Amino acid sequence: MEFKDYYQVLGVERTASEDEVKRAFRKLARKHHPDVNKAAGAAARMQELNEAYDVLRDPQKRAAYDQVGRGVQGGQEFHPPPGWDAGFEFSGGPQEAAGFGEHSDFFEALFGAARRGGTRRGGPEMRARGQDHHAKMAIPLEDAFHGATRTLTLHSPELDASGHVTLRERQLSVNIPKGIRAGQQIRLAGQGTPGFGGEPAGDLYLEVQFEPHPRYRADGRDLYLTLPVAPWEAALGAAVPVATPDGRLEMNVPAGSQTGRNLRLKGRGIPGATPGDLYVVLEVVLPPADSDKAKALYRQMAGDLAFDPRRDVEVPR
Repeated sequence: MEFKDYYQVLGVERTASEDEVKRAFRKLARKHHPDVNKAAGAAARMQELNEAYDVLRDPQKRAAYDQVGRGVQGGQEFHPPPGWDAGFEFSGGPQEAAGFGEHSDFFEALFGAARRGGTRRGGPEMRARGQDHHAKMAIPLEDAFHGATRTLTLHSPELDASGHVTLRERQLSVNIPKGIRAGQQIRLAGQGTPGFGGEPAGDLYLEVQFEPHPRYRADGRDLYLTLPVAPWEAALGAAVPVATPDGRLEMNVPAGSQTGRNLRLKGRGIPGATPGDLYVVLEVVLPPADSDKAKALYRQMAGDLAFDPRRDVEVPR
């Protein structure tokens, strides 16, 4: 996927103010809108302009885009790193759609899960509940087993007096409930945009993600763990130690196991009304032939065992 330089699309500098972005978009839109421009590529060009404007006119999307694209040039191969948007606060509740109109794969990769919402404006006579916000929060997997209280730092983009995007930080204390899954949301009442005319503030929805873990991979409430075993343990069977999030235990490896075999430890996944399971994926690891004795043992096995690992594979001549 290629990185899209939205500033280049609109022909503005990265320091452009909100008004400069708006003027550049309007000028180009008058020139390329399909209603006035009948060229074959006018519609595609207009879609590109709309997408660039959708991002650069929105302080929240623009700040996130600037951070993830720092040092990347337009047209370069680009894939957003996992969790790149954690800690960025976006307007809109969990059910609001992102952006407007059609967007490219690049936009969807960045903002497909972001909910767009405009800033409410109005005079003193206006009465309206404050707008909901949402953000992503990365937590250790262990928090799902025991619960925790975490301090979250949020970056809230806003416009300064000259129309440039700045980041305001705020910190919130968040209670992580035991048994939470990746993708679930925590609602913080009243932490969204303040209301108008005495109406209540909106809420903040935190979408939970798990930080990368050195041992476990989560899938819903289930966990997956790759466990190295020796060839004789796999061939003959053995009781081997396994580190689970709840502590160490012994698991029986059945005789004749191969790499990739899944062994289920029921109820050892993420807690819940119906707890998940822990799937142990076996990986047979060969000892290195790094000594004369080890090499001799391998040669002995090669001579004594009638074993052909490719007996069921047709090898072309």
